[in-house]
Amino acid sequence: MALPSVFTTSLAPDERAAYGRNARARAPRSCHGWFEAQPDRPDPVEVIERQSASRVPELVPVRYGRMLESPFRFYRGAASIMATDLGPVPNTGLTVQLCGDAHLLNFRLLASPERHLVFDINDFDETHSGPFEWDVKRLAASFVIAARANGFSEAEQNAAVHTCVKAYRQRMREFAGMRTLDIWYAQDDADRIRELLASSMDRKAKRRTAEATARARTRTYLQAYEKLTRVTAEGRRITPDPPLITPLRDLTSDPAEEEKNLLAVLDGYARTLSSERRHLLRRYRLVDVARKVVGVGSVGTRCWIVLMLGRDEEDPLLLQAKEAQESVLAAHTSGERYDNQGRRVVSGQRLIQTSSDIFLGWTRAAGLDGHDRDFYVRQLRDWKGIARPETMDPGLLRLFARLCGSCLARAHARSGDPIAIAAYLGGSDRFDRALAGFGQAYADQNDRDFEALGAAVSAGRVRAESL
Repeated sequence: MALPSVFTTSLAPDERAAYGRNARARAPRSCHGWFEAQPDRPDPVEVIERQSASRVPELVPVRYGRMLESPFRFYRGAASIMATDLGPVPNTGLTVQLCGDAHLLNFRLLASPERHLVFDINDFDETHSGPFEWDVKRLAASFVIAARANGFSEAEQNAAVHTCVKAYRQRMREFAGMRTLDIWYAQDDADRIRELLASSMDRKAKRRTAEATARARTRTYLQAYEKLTRVTAEGRRITPDPPLITPLRDLTSDPAEEEKNLLAVLDGYARTLSSERRHLLRRYRLVDVARKVVGVGSVGTRCWIVLMLGRDEEDPLLLQAKEAQESVLAAHTSGERYDNQGRRVVSGQRLIQTSSDIFLGWTRAAGLDGHDRDFYVRQLRDWKGIARPETMDPGLLRLFARLCGSCLARAHARSGDPIAIAAYLGGSDRFDRALAGFGQAYADQNDRDFEALGAAVSAGRVRAESL
């Protein structure tokens, strides 16, 4: 059951807390401590195939190839499977704007518009309103799966989950006592990260954190420009690397007509920006466009790199226009419906993130096949620091789990009711322990689904391709 839209303004704090505690009757905290597949659970390979039906056909085998690299890579591409598993089970009805795919690699160091380094959620393709615990469950299971890949013991796996969920629960209790604007302005910048981890960081952890911060600052749009483009007789152009990067000129027989269409698309995108950012965008000119293969779960969706130049070739702007399809959560929860899925992604990102890309916008475009599709647009790369869980020992993984759990609580507190959620969670570790049980059970299910996809490839039912 979703909260009424006037919930936070019509009830006093004690009434909101009572509402949260009463949610335990619908979904006791202990009910989150297990996972058992429904008797009518769809075949996981069929779920993936249905999702692949609308994607670029020649890239679908690449998606399957990446998912078969490891159970964790499979999990990253299987948000649709988990949505079908969470939909039928009892939920709290305590609604937030969900990330929708809150696995641990979607938490990263990012640049704010003020050029500060912040820690935040990065991927919003599946964002949608829904019960807060769905994001927490996806995050918890990702830590179990990543810890298993590192050969950690079950106790070490559970410790990472406990740390993550405890950080979520405790920070949500902090937000429950804060003013509304203070919650909205809360940010996980470098100072907040040091404060959060100070009591737990040894010399090795401090060194690794400093190195990660330094690497993130080098991952700028200028670095991406140097890596993804080359000097040609016509000037700077995107470097082909098919099928991962394929220039538009190699995908169409009429590049001039396609460039005309793209200019119209960019104009439509520009209208979704605020006036001052639209003014900034129009200082650049379109130079080149290429299709790019991205991620694991997103492989096969249409994604374009847009190269624009300002004053000269030393003044680049790289945009990424990524296809936005309906969220995998949409069929399993109520919530606002958008006439453009790119707008859904942008709205969700702005609600969840404390500082969003200044070029974040959306548009609708006709593809090379003539079909209209929704896209969201953002800068390709800007100070992104990506975690490498395969290099973490149990202690470092727990530190990262604390950051992720705390960050997710901040994201949820912006759109949901922190008083009600904190009251539901309570002051004990009951919910923390329950999520560790769920994480173990769902990691087992993920292993079985991973094996099912491998068997489907071996049987010739689907084709996988490694690049």
